[in-house]
Amino acid sequence: MGRNNVQRCREALMMSKAELARKSGLSTLTIDRVEAGRPCRLDTKRKILLALGKRISDKDEVFGAERADSSREHSITDEVAARA
Repeated sequence: MGRNNVQRCREALMMSKAELARKSGLSTLTIDRVEAGRPCRLDTKRKILLALGKRISDKDEVFGAERADSSREHSITDEVAARA
């Protein structure tokens, strides 16, 4: 699970988790999970970005750049090599 800057951005605005949840239309449990770096849907990210007053283009600043799942890539590569 990767870390992100949601909590940092929220605290910089002096906003509580409950306030972010209210503004985004999400539950506080969802906010907890996202701040802990758990994966979430794109719609959830969009709601959080807008509630923080950010633009959609700021997603990498708030959530970090998306990375490919390297373990999956390795397993596919290994499977292809085994068939050759």
